Amino acid sequence: MRSSKSRSRGNKNRNRPSGANIVNRVFDSSGPEGKVRGTPQQIIDKYNQLHRDAQLAGDRVLVEAYAQHAEHYTRMLAEALREQEAKREEADRQNRERQAERDRERAGRQQAHESQHQSNVEEAKEQPVADEGDSGLVETPEAQPKPRKPRKPRTRTSPTPKPSDDAQGDTPEAAE
Repeated sequence: MRSSKSRSRGNKNRNRPSGANIVNRVFDSSGPEGKVRGTPQQIIDKYNQLHRDAQLAGDRVLVEAYAQHAEHYTRMLAEALREQEAKREEADRQNRERQAERDRERAGRQQAHESQHQSNVEEAKEQPVADEGDSGLVETPEAQPKPRKPRKPRTRTSPTPKPSDDAQGDTPEAAE
């Protein structure tokens, strides 16, 4: 079983690279009757098919060899899927923790805002109400409302017919 991505013969370290997606990675598997190439699921399917063919042919040695190869890739795929699921669960747990922290911060800000609003309301109740007539402000011309001119009523006019003998059609004459 040699990965197609590392074809160098001098590489003695056969450990699988951590973080690589084994589920989608393409492998070259040297089986009893030749090479099988593909993703782990494709290799499992191929070895299971070869296993059935060897059973029909009556070759018990090849039956066992293909069954062992299929089992090897089945275990490898199951381990990779477990690792992916564990990583996914860890990421979900971290996301939930971050969201809970954000929710706590948001609730704290909301409480601070509400307490500030409440203190402003109480402060406004304690201050004496000034007389409406003497607000201490100077009247400016911009503050006074502008007088509106009365509108003239629209008169209805009947639609005028368009001249039909116009040589240019619907194009306006002002566009020339």
